[in-house]
Amino acid sequence: MDPAAAVLLTLALALLFKVLLLRWRAPAAPPCVRGWIPWFGAAFELGKAPLEFIQRARIEYGPVFTVLAAGNRMTFVFDEEGVAAFFTSKQVDFPQAVQKPVQYTASITKENFYKGHNAIHDIMKRRLSVNNLHLYMKNLCEELHEHMTFLGPEGTLDLYDVVRQVMYPAVVNTLFGKEICPTSKTKIKEFKEHFQTFDEGFEHGSQLPDFLLRNWSKSKYWLLKVFEKVVEDAERTRPSDHNSKTLLQHLLDTLKGNSTHNNSMLLLWASQANANPITFWSLAFIISDPSIYKRVMEEICLVFDKKGKNNIELSEADLQALPFSKSCVLEAIRLRAPGAIARKVVQPLKIDNYIVPAGDMLMLSPYWMHRNPKYFSEPEKFQPERWKKANLEKNVFLDGFVAFGGGRYQCPGRWFALMEIHLVVVSILYKFDFVLLDPVPKQSDRHLVGTQQPDGPCRVNYKHRA
Repeated sequence: MDPAAAVLLTLALALLFKVLLLRWRAPAAPPCVRGWIPWFGAAFELGKAPLEFIQRARIEYGPVFTVLAAGNRMTFVFDEEGVAAFFTSKQVDFPQAVQKPVQYTASITKENFYKGHNAIHDIMKRRLSVNNLHLYMKNLCEELHEHMTFLGPEGTLDLYDVVRQVMYPAVVNTLFGKEICPTSKTKIKEFKEHFQTFDEGFEHGSQLPDFLLRNWSKSKYWLLKVFEKVVEDAERTRPSDHNSKTLLQHLLDTLKGNSTHNNSMLLLWASQANANPITFWSLAFIISDPSIYKRVMEEICLVFDKKGKNNIELSEADLQALPFSKSCVLEAIRLRAPGAIARKVVQPLKIDNYIVPAGDMLMLSPYWMHRNPKYFSEPEKFQPERWKKANLEKNVFLDGFVAFGGGRYQCPGRWFALMEIHLVVVSILYKFDFVLLDPVPKQSDRHLVGTQQPDGPCRVNYKHRA
């Protein structure tokens, strides 16, 4: 062989060996579900039944895998290393994960979002902390009693409608101020229709531009217009005393004129979107199991009188004396937790033997995490007793419970949410006896964002307790 050719061949083989060695040593990207249509990827399959799709992919590809859908790369993690990275790594970022959905759903520009996001999160965390819950409880109880009277002494309704009719005006009047938002019977009908359209389409609205969702966009802009007036009224009625301000007024103080009506609308959505369905599921699971229903009512009657004639005003001490009903709420949250929560990967991130590239959305599924038998035996069963192992007096949840997220951006309203749901469940059960007319519905299989919704009716007969 020509010496020059031999040298070239040797160099080529050395270069090839080096490339192969680097590939062998360097971690690869996670396995990828690509679908068969360019750009759309697996969007159609994911959109049909996202929870089932995620579980099938986990079984097929393991605890770390990427899904290509509608031009997005979503890398799901299920093992301990992936979960730890999701909540603690500096290579992932929460605000960048939610900026675009916030822009789509509330028309808040990228610049205004980053200007206000951390300050909004921190004021919500402070005002809704465990130490401030007493500021809301008295007013919330009074509002609940007022709106429970509109149900009448007895009737037949879908259980979800019972919850909405009582909980929406009571919570909104507590957080926003009396009738600052439309909550009275004369004003609520049109508002309720638009808000329900906005809420039901929120998941698609957070991902798609307005022109692809005409009816949803119409309701969004109708609500934004209403909230211009809401902000005006809240500013006009602002008290001088710091602790007399509503949560909305504290938010407006923080915003200093930055996208006030947009963020106020998001506050309303955040106060309703997860708490209402969890209250429904808590009541449905309790009422549908005679032994659990009996035990909850025995606990309530030990704290209050046996008949539901009085308007009870629950205190923090009262709620602490009702641990089993709180366990029922937490078990409902566990079973109907969000399908997925997200972080943006801002620098290449090593998880297991894979490198997740910058730009991916790192995804964690509380819904499926809560079905890990390592943490929850018989995970599909509603078992409030499992919460005996949690230290609820110190607000410590069970290992593996991630419904409220974690890290710097853990849900800032989680303690208020637990309090309001527990308080509403106890108040409604104290006031009324219930008989289910339908089986407890299955959850809808069409949602990743937020807590799971019922996929069918759940009618009840209700009657004042004698």
